[in-house]
Amino acid sequence: MLAHMPSHTPPPVANKEPFTITTLLRNGMLPLTICAIALLIQIGGSEASQWLRYDREGILNGEVWRMITGHLVHLGWPHLLMNLIGLILIWLLFGHLIKRNSWLLIGTISTVGISAGMMFFNPELKWYVGLSGVLHGMFVAGAIVSVKAGYRAELLLLLLLTGKLTWEQVFGPLPGSAEFAGGNVIVDAHLYGAISGLFISLALLAYHSSRRQAT
Repeated sequence: MLAHMPSHTPPPVANKEPFTITTLLRNGMLPLTICAIALLIQIGGSEASQWLRYDREGILNGEVWRMITGHLVHLGWPHLLMNLIGLILIWLLFGHLIKRNSWLLIGTISTVGISAGMMFFNPELKWYVGLSGVLHGMFVAGAIVSVKAGYRAELLLLLLLTGKLTWEQVFGPLPGSAEFAGGNVIVDAHLYGAISGLFISLALLAYHSSRRQAT
């Protein structure tokens, strides 16, 4: 998917270092931290899950940390493994293209955006766990920056993701996803994550473009 080099200078939000294993490791603090925390929470068992998961009533009572930590909690080891593999794949595709601080902002905005979306638009949803919504945000942001940097194949990835999100909104979760995850799949979290990733990536590109023009 990254077989050809961009034909023009990458946008300022992008990392200008060449794509090497060293670059991936150097800029891999965010995914490594996410993996470590998610693994520790899973090892902590049901007590950690109960205290950290997205819980609507808890958030309304002031337990605002749940808006962040809920996305690091999982239903079980298969659910966790599926999401961590997804995170690694996203990082292999796009990790070298975006600066570390920008990745942190993308992850944070996606996380808060999903939780806020569920709070406002899914009041019937009492609790939620899982990283998949944030992964959708990271994927969209990475693909958009990749396209801006000159990679055209990622347009197909964005089209496929749009088709997936449309399917989920019309027909529900993809076949087999609920069984593998070990519980209901909240497809709206995927939509909110994708919208958040779209918003923050375009905002970052516009911000850096305006700064470059100002200088």
